[in-house]
Amino acid sequence: MTRQPAEPATPATPAAIDKGTTLALTPLAELRHHLDAHLAEDARDWLDQALLEAVAHPGIHGPISVWELRLAEAGRRCGPEYADAARILILDAARAGTDAVTRVYFQGTAAERRAVLHALPRLVPGPDALPLVEDALRSNDTRLLAAAVGPYAARHLAPHDWRHAVLKCLFTGVPVDEVADLRRRAHADTELARMLADYAAERTAAGRPVPQDLRRVLALTDPTAAPSARHTTRDGDAKES
Repeated sequence: MTRQPAEPATPATPAAIDKGTTLALTPLAELRHHLDAHLAEDARDWLDQALLEAVAHPGIHGPISVWELRLAEAGRRCGPEYADAARILILDAARAGTDAVTRVYFQGTAAERRAVLHALPRLVPGPDALPLVEDALRSNDTRLLAAAVGPYAARHLAPHDWRHAVLKCLFTGVPVDEVADLRRRAHADTELARMLADYAAERTAAGRPVPQDLRRVLALTDPTAAPSARHTTRDGDAKES
């Protein structure tokens, strides 16, 4: 019924599936299994029907497609804790392309926008959906920001915009663990290092603490950083052991 993501991912724990960029990195089959294990019977039946409708009538049809209506219902039917995962499955089943996800994003609630951002890596192979990411990065909604700095942004966001996205996370308190592929993109980035150092100096001059996440990203920009004692996370980012 649904397509598997192009890149494999290490299985996530059930608790982790419900937050952050994990939703964009978890295989669709695992998302479905997670929902089947946690949703009540009536919610599972509703999701089964919603996915069948999306498969039968994909893309955009008329003023609004039936699967778009199901996206709007997901919070009420599945509960806010599981709605994002349900919406990702529906978007995938509907084979929503750039035009469809753009319409859903700009007409949808913050929760629907978040699901679109999580689904982008599976639905839009190129950079055509970057305007959605750029719009989300202008928000101060931390959950929307966390979704915006996922693997789609890591793959397609230009260096200047990506650096400002990292800074926006630091400004708003979004953990940099949400930034997909952080180590690869930050490595040897002297401009990012300068921006981080300037921000740290501003906070120090104002008598405010420098966030530990800032120090962590600044260390990642060092081109001479030893590659040892690291392990790889689901998004290909490496962390110190």
